Amino acid sequence: MEGRNRRGGRVEAVTLPDGRVVQAGGEVFGPGHTAYGELVEELGLSVEPSYVADPREISWGLVDGVHVGDDVPWMSKAERRDDERVRRAFVELAASVDPDDPWAHPDAAALDAVSLAEWLRRQGALPAVRRRHELASLSLACDGPERTSLLAELRKHAALGGDGFYDLERWESLKVAEGSAAVPAAMAAELGHETIRLGATVRRIEISAGRARVTLTDGEAIAADAVVCTIPAGPLRAVEIAGVSDARLRSLRSRRSALAAKVVAAYEASFWREAGQNGLAECEWLFGSTWPQREGVLSMLVPPERLSAFLATPEAVRSSTVVDYLVALYGERARFPVAMLEPSWGVDPFTQGNIASWAPGDLTRVGPLHGTHEPPLYVAGSDHWVAGYMEGAVRTGRDAARAALGAGSRA
Repeated sequence: MEGRNRRGGRVEAVTLPDGRVVQAGGEVFGPGHTAYGELVEELGLSVEPSYVADPREISWGLVDGVHVGDDVPWMSKAERRDDERVRRAFVELAASVDPDDPWAHPDAAALDAVSLAEWLRRQGALPAVRRRHELASLSLACDGPERTSLLAELRKHAALGGDGFYDLERWESLKVAEGSAAVPAAMAAELGHETIRLGATVRRIEISAGRARVTLTDGEAIAADAVVCTIPAGPLRAVEIAGVSDARLRSLRSRRSALAAKVVAAYEASFWREAGQNGLAECEWLFGSTWPQREGVLSMLVPPERLSAFLATPEAVRSSTVVDYLVALYGERARFPVAMLEPSWGVDPFTQGNIASWAPGDLTRVGPLHGTHEPPLYVAGSDHWVAGYMEGAVRTGRDAARAALGAGSRA
């Protein structure tokens, strides 16, 4: 049962007037995203390096100016040394967290109650270092350090490791050559179109006597031996769930997603490379980041901290504001994109969010039932993993499939 009138969820391809296909949703993955990589190979699709492989330099769009350079040129040497000190302390602490069971940490509740920002203050991080982390949150379109659980950040790092708080090589260095939307398209082709019902929105899931009954918004009821629920955290709140344990229901209702939007700007060529820029930027503006998704195409993320301002701005003004900032980053040639897209995943009724978000206390509220099952109800979806991402969708989907088919379960 698919609520939308298309397949793919937060992964979507859009064809531009000039024939180029761009990705309006998720795009990249990393070598540690093994479930997703295996699925891509299984479907006969190909993998290639993402923007991370470009040797040119990153740009920084700050409220007080634009900088270019991988060495964070807006920070002094002393500030960069302090950033390195804090990073080492974080990596050391993350090594003590089991990403599959962060609740087992002896200080789990205390670590979850503290925000990343409060931890930075306790470490005596310099103001520029704290600003660096605010900037990183904007660029990833996750909730800011004040609204992010320290334990959740430690868990995320422990899942894939790396040298920094967020290692781009580990998380974003690969992409599907045919485009990420080719993955659900290939899966749907294997299933057959008659297997997937589009425009079928669920309003109730009832478990009784070891069976499942799903009711759609049009009143149709479907009985089944098992149901795999992949509805994201936000939309799931509108679905009535009956017949599961109170603990299960509390866990499911305690999850959240970061509310964000994406912008895509297409140009005839990747002109920014001529100035030694790789198209990757971290920004304090209306959008929090840019990166190149293919030749001549820049992707941007509008973070939760900016989404209300983004949506409140009239569309024409919004587009011109985005273009003005792109000009500030990449010069006058950014003034005239041939096409722009603005998929607002944060207010899309079938997603209501982007990546998984963990405020202080959330991991404790969700608890160890996160990502587990209560047969015949099985759960899957990116927000049932550490931090979301396409890896989370595939990894939890495969786990749910194995459990429902009787091949082993963590339930």
